[in-house]
Amino acid sequence: MGTVTEHAPDVVLVAALLLGAWLLLTAVRYVRADPSTRVSMRQAVRVRWGWVRLARMAGLTVTDKTPGLLAQITAQKGTAPPPRVLTPKIKVKPDQFGVVVRATCLPKVGLEEYQKAARFLADAWRCTRVSVLPDGPGKVVIRGVRLDPLTTSTEHRPTGRPLAEVARWDLGVDEYAAPVFVSLANVPGVTVAGTPGAGKTSVVNRLVCDFAPSAAVQFAGVDGKVSWASEGDYADLAKRMFAFSGDDLDEANALFKRLVELRKLRSSTIREVLGVKNMWHVGPSPHWPLTILIIDEAHTFFREYKGNDAETKRLAALTAENARLVEDLVKKGRSVGMLVLLISQKTTGDAIPTFIRDVCPVGLSFAQKTAEAAVAALGDDIRNWPDASPVTLQDPAYVGVTVMAMQGRPGFTRIRTPYVADADAARIAEATAHLTIDPSLYLDAYLASTGRALPAGREAEPADPPVHLAKRP
Repeated sequence: MGTVTEHAPDVVLVAALLLGAWLLLTAVRYVRADPSTRVSMRQAVRVRWGWVRLARMAGLTVTDKTPGLLAQITAQKGTAPPPRVLTPKIKVKPDQFGVVVRATCLPKVGLEEYQKAARFLADAWRCTRVSVLPDGPGKVVIRGVRLDPLTTSTEHRPTGRPLAEVARWDLGVDEYAAPVFVSLANVPGVTVAGTPGAGKTSVVNRLVCDFAPSAAVQFAGVDGKVSWASEGDYADLAKRMFAFSGDDLDEANALFKRLVELRKLRSSTIREVLGVKNMWHVGPSPHWPLTILIIDEAHTFFREYKGNDAETKRLAALTAENARLVEDLVKKGRSVGMLVLLISQKTTGDAIPTFIRDVCPVGLSFAQKTAEAAVAALGDDIRNWPDASPVTLQDPAYVGVTVMAMQGRPGFTRIRTPYVADADAARIAEATAHLTIDPSLYLDAYLASTGRALPAGREAEPADPPVHLAKRP
């Protein structure tokens, strides 16, 4: 007892120092946080302090009638210990939009009970909405957003550094401020629809800016809104594209043919060069890059021309061939690392042929004016989820919000995509322009080194980059 009394001041001093350090650290975090996060930090304190009382009122507690050992020892003789009311333990973390609460489950208080109580938690925590998802065995994660992420504009500033995972597309955050990523591995095509000014160009800008620092990705562009690469939305990004065409149907057709030839060459040499049937088994590399074709205002190149004069018939034949060529890329390019990104205001059958559109497994839709356009972009199932329909996104506050079906999630997810400034896009394109190269040059050099004939119309140039393509085991 004397020893305990002797060291008591030291214990109190250590405890006081630890408490002071914790308070200082909390104060520093609070001062350095942005105004929205500070509000969330105060909200997190209220959530912690009021949890026990709120859990009882919301029916998230359980009564344990079996007394514990301590209760049995301290109970008066002849009396039964009172039952215990058990409350789930929680951990609260604030962020810019609200709080993330991780809670444990109890007997008769599981995922379903938390989900039923979500609307009560939203009211008590003053949140716009609350979601409850499983967080491992016996745990749930409760996401409460105080600010609506869908109406809160965000901006993305590209770092200029290569991504850790080449084909991981960071789209933004969902309506609960959770990050949304889409894997483009083994994806042959992506469709992006939406009214003018709804955010289509910005989402493509981010994709290009994030992927551009990697030599394992190459881009080609076709834009139906402009005549020259120096015009329009892709004027800054054109430096990072090995090929670009405007609205001239003949030029676009030539580019499509060029990429189909690349697809055929890759298909015929992939086993020999990579040692696999599917490029994604080894992943893209600088010598076999993921090749992304961006077709903006896609309807320009697929529209049906009707008329009997010679020029109209020629254009009709040209757009029909364009559709056939792009169909080839979408249906046969997946395993050899080719991806087609089709962008149009509406992805109805008259804008993008259904034999192309319906093969694209990833579809995004920004604001739409009609239910028919929403169905064309997202499929008929969107009719069963009216709250998520892009028709509801016509308010200016929803510029930059897109809708898509996510694997592993029921229904459709609304996503806030960030704005990418033109200056940042120009900066990234300028800094990564030296990585731009026609992917076919590597295979041409490889064929020339093996003494095999090159595709018709092409000859190996002395300036071709050195290639070290050895068959992989």
